[in-house]
Order: sequence, then structure tokens, then C-alpha cells
Amino acid sequence: MTEGYCVKCKKKGQKMKDPKIVQTARGGYMAKGKCTDCGCNMCAMLSKDNADKAIKDGAKKSF
Repeated sequence: MTEGYCVKCKKKGQKMKDPKIVQTARGGYMAKGKCTDCGCNMCAMLSKDNADKAIKDGAKKSF
């Protein structure tokens, strides 16, 4: 499962609910999802290898 930083909860390594992997305008990869605790939006920057791994683990590919 993809992890990120929740700005509202102030917790690092928070699990994402329904993560989507998107490609940025500059060619990088980002995971977008919801916080499992508070439900607010989260995002995390990923490398290509980590993005491919997240897609294999069940994240949706949006690019």
C-alpha cells in the first residue's frame, strides 16, 4: 500500500486509501489518495521504480 504525509493529521508514513499514480507535467510520478484516518487528500512524490511497484500492488494507473 502506498504511504505519504497527511498534512491534516501531521503523520508521516500514513497509508493511502484508493491511491492513483499520476505523471506530473515535468515527467515525475505522484501518488494521490485519501487519508485512512481523517479522509483528507494526500499526495506523495515517487520515483519511476516506486510508481511501478505501487501499480503492481494495486494502485490505479492514471497516465
